[in-house]
Amino acid sequence: MSLLSETTLPPAPRAVPDPAPAAKPAVPDHLQLVVVGHVDHGKSTLIGRLLFDTHSVPDGKAERIEAACKAEGMEFEYAFLLDALLEEQAQNITMDTTRVPFRTERRSFTIIDAPGHKEFLKNMITGAASADAAILLVDAHEGLREQSRRHCFLLSLLGLTQIVVAVNKMDLVGYKPEVFEAIRTELGGFLAKLGVEPAHFVPISAKHGEGLLRHSEKMPWYRGPTLVEALERFRGNPPASGGPLRLSVQDVYRFDARRIIAGLIESGSVSVGDEIEFVPGGKRSRVKAIETWPQTTPPPRGPVGSGSEVALTLEDELFVERGQIGAPTSDKPHSARTFTARVFWIHDTPLRSGELIPLKLGTQQAEARVLGIQRTLDAVTLETGTGTNGEVKVHEVAEIRLRVRKPIAFEVGGKVPALGRFVLMRGRRIGGGGVIDSVVEEPPESRGVSPVSRSAILGHRGCIIWMTGLSGSGKSTLAQALEQRLLNSGILSTVLDGDVLRTGLSRNLGFTPDDRSENLRRATELAIHLADAGVVVVAALISPFRADRAMAAERAKERGVPFAEIFVNAPLAECERRDPKQLYKRARAGQIPQFTGIDSPYEAPLAPDLELRTDRLSVGDSIEKLAEMALALARPSEQDGSGAHI
Repeated sequence: MSLLSETTLPPAPRAVPDPAPAAKPAVPDHLQLVVVGHVDHGKSTLIGRLLFDTHSVPDGKAERIEAACKAEGMEFEYAFLLDALLEEQAQNITMDTTRVPFRTERRSFTIIDAPGHKEFLKNMITGAASADAAILLVDAHEGLREQSRRHCFLLSLLGLTQIVVAVNKMDLVGYKPEVFEAIRTELGGFLAKLGVEPAHFVPISAKHGEGLLRHSEKMPWYRGPTLVEALERFRGNPPASGGPLRLSVQDVYRFDARRIIAGLIESGSVSVGDEIEFVPGGKRSRVKAIETWPQTTPPPRGPVGSGSEVALTLEDELFVERGQIGAPTSDKPHSARTFTARVFWIHDTPLRSGELIPLKLGTQQAEARVLGIQRTLDAVTLETGTGTNGEVKVHEVAEIRLRVRKPIAFEVGGKVPALGRFVLMRGRRIGGGGVIDSVVEEPPESRGVSPVSRSAILGHRGCIIWMTGLSGSGKSTLAQALEQRLLNSGILSTVLDGDVLRTGLSRNLGFTPDDRSENLRRATELAIHLADAGVVVVAALISPFRADRAMAAERAKERGVPFAEIFVNAPLAECERRDPKQLYKRARAGQIPQFTGIDSPYEAPLAPDLELRTDRLSVGDSIEKLAEMALALARPSEQDGSGAHI
């Protein structure tokens, strides 16, 4: 039965503070609070009831809603209070994230409510909804649902540590303690695996106001804090004014002879006379003047702290761009192109290794290449994968390595959260969000870059996949398919085809044994040069003589280039049956002299690294075997599942 009569609203209860000590305590900081939970677990009702019980509803609003409900023959719903408030805020336009203020006698709050994964992820990661604490709402009747588990993972991913779990709709389960304890045990175990420890589990009935501001007489078995008491105990996170200066440049304007740099102070503070460096780029100057909004007379000289939007004029005319970060010269953010990150993927189309995808971090935008996927984790089951399938599916979390086309500025380890969180775009939609974990150090650019340096930059090393076999055995088909597979995995690769070599580099050579050996020597040197540059070279060459192939392997060994010999084996009769270019037919007719397999011998490998019987294996099976070997050569550390844990 509802606590409301059909015609009259109950008197709103007053917020009951904790017993006060003799001396009045200081007013706690304002708290930014995010509410997450399954769509049907009662978020709107909870927020509406908090607004009503703390007298945070505009005068007359509740009465008007009550009258409207009565006219429709409906029971009063506290969720309508939130809906009406949001309708006023949005003027009938749906908003991604809503901000709802309320206050108790002890402190003020702003509730940040995001309707779904996409909005929550976008606004949390981009800093549009930077929360200090979270309410994780769970329906006592339905229990832990998949969406609840994903929200748990998002809270963990974003580093929120101040969490209270509100077990709602206890009225639907008769306020039974065993139901509450079962949810606390199950959810507590799940959160523990994520490294999250909620401050409190609180049983409530938002609809009936049980357990929100006062302890419920219907749940005498619960002796912990009420929901509001738990929230009042949380620490408000003031702007990071004590940290290093981080100024996100939003735009640059010219007025008369002045160049004005507008931006947001993410952390720290700035004063006139401070030396400031803009990252990436490294350009330095001193702050000549500061302007703020609203304008003050005289303009401030500082310090102007974090959370402030400022416009700076510098002593020197610098070319500064949107997206750069202003910082002290002695304490700068990272500026790099390659980094590892944890990503939560929410798009139906998987994120694939090798994909080029737009990345947004604060005011910075760049195209990022997915160099590799180390591990994946299902956010519901917590089952892990090695990432060897090269993709991250919807609602999976993955540890990935990204490389952007140009250096960006960022922080790791939560030093300045807004500069460590990013989103990945899929078209106009958000594909996923991530948190940067570490920098992949790159060597300084120089004229003489070592293969090791190139490997660090590319995320893989160069090597040679030498495919030998009769004409028609399938070398070119497999080589082209392997090249595409490697490129899709973020590995720079190219095919070195024998027919192409004959039209250019070796166009002056014939098919005598000496000319064949010279052709293979040239091909070997070219392959080694490309592999030194970090390219995975797929050499598709008949290379009929063992001595020539041994020479190629030995030269690669001398240069420290990984080398694998692949025997693409199909019997002569099968190759003649295929004869895609009618070469065997012409050779049998005497039109092509010294043709391998007809009037020139083919010396099959005695101990190849891989043999592919293409007369027995499908193209798909052959490619899988080839790709496995190529990946083992190009990224040996990933084949044993190494890499940091998620």
